Amino acid sequence: MPVKFFKQLSQDLTQILESEYDCNVVIEVGENPNNKNFKAHSAILYQRSLYFRQKIINAKKKNNIIKIELPYVTVESFNIIIKYIYGGLISLEDFEPVAILDLLVRVNFFMLTELVDYIQNYLIENNAIWLQWNFFRVYQLNFLHDNSFSALQKYCSKTVVKCPNMIFDSDYFPTLQENALIALLKNDNLEMEESEIWEKVIQWGKAQTHDLPENLEEWTEDDFMILKESLRNCLPYIRYFQITGEDIIQKVKPYHYILEKNLWDDILTKKLAPKTSIKSKILPPRGKASSTTAPFSSIITLQHAAEISSWIDKRLANYNVSKIPYKFKLLLRGSRDGFTAEKFHELCDDIPGTVVVVKINSTNESTNDEILGGYNPLIWKVGDEEFAETDDSFIFFLKSGNRDRSILSHVSDKSKAIMYSSNQIGPCFGGEDLLMGNDPKLWHSGKTYYKDPIRDKKGWFDIDEFEVFEVCKDD
Repeated sequence: MPVKFFKQLSQDLTQILESEYDCNVVIEVGENPNNKNFKAHSAILYQRSLYFRQKIINAKKKNNIIKIELPYVTVESFNIIIKYIYGGLISLEDFEPVAILDLLVRVNFFMLTELVDYIQNYLIENNAIWLQWNFFRVYQLNFLHDNSFSALQKYCSKTVVKCPNMIFDSDYFPTLQENALIALLKNDNLEMEESEIWEKVIQWGKAQTHDLPENLEEWTEDDFMILKESLRNCLPYIRYFQITGEDIIQKVKPYHYILEKNLWDDILTKKLAPKTSIKSKILPPRGKASSTTAPFSSIITLQHAAEISSWIDKRLANYNVSKIPYKFKLLLRGSRDGFTAEKFHELCDDIPGTVVVVKINSTNESTNDEILGGYNPLIWKVGDEEFAETDDSFIFFLKSGNRDRSILSHVSDKSKAIMYSSNQIGPCFGGEDLLMGNDPKLWHSGKTYYKDPIRDKKGWFDIDEFEVFEVCKDD
């Protein structure tokens, strides 16, 4: 069996690059003033990159030198790529996920398939939470680059089936590539009500069409024809016959002019006389819509739930949103049930394993997008300022809006993890680490028995919303 001395080979080839010995290729990277010339060897470029192979084959030499211009590639990214081409080495640990994703696009441009596969898997294994928070961008990326990123596409496909609203509810949904939307519509396992899919398709179609009146009653026949043309490649994949009669009347009928007349007639016929034969093709129903398609919280997202679940299980890597092992069962919502401590104890006492989340009042710009909370593996109950012991509780600050990271704070004195007080005091983590005050919309955050403060500013603050969830295993 042959012995492999790859380490020394890598070092030697890297030194050849650095020494510029016998180089016959000059690669001008970037645009002035941020440009740089790299010297390389045609034989190595030819063998290692299909992109450079094509360039070298078609190049015209001047003084026996091949010149290649890459104005749209940054010097920083090309420096990484050329070192990989020569030495087969790359280190991504010091790069932010967004920089790694941009590097992936550049690497794909140079047709370095081995590195493309490695970077995709690195992102999936090491940056799951970032991928989930930037899911729309990642999902669309593959469709923008001719399905070059199969590992990321597989990752996204598994997620979007269970959590389609990560695409459909995105602020960027109107910018989704048509082929990416069609791929969603073709999916037989998409867990979403068909009438909701129809509404999203209409929303997307309107976004592709300018100057349509806001008021549907003002639409002309031409307006409907314009929308029909925008959606002509999408409409065949709607499961019209799986939409309820009520939704047909309320959601589809207002736009029925964009459908072919025989299809609209068949839809009505099937609703009025289900056993009657029709000519239109009836597509099979999709996977049953799950509870994950409907907003389960007015404060936290599925990404937040995945992050909290990972903390509960003491995982270093976050769960994928499609594989959250817990159900978040809403016990209390302040705007629905009331914000008082009495209501909290009425609805939440004696239930083990609860997550409390609050959204801080957004009238103060400095606190905009702040979400705080805590996890109590024990029960809540009324007491006389007595403590309960656990080392599994924690409090947190959740990434939201313009806040780019979450904060997790474990209990430092497990004997004082949870405090039980009077019926006039709501949930209390530690002493004053996170608690509801006598005024139900007034909460306090500080540092007593938990390791780290979850807010920069200690003290009292007003909240806009308050929710409590029972967290139980999802069988």
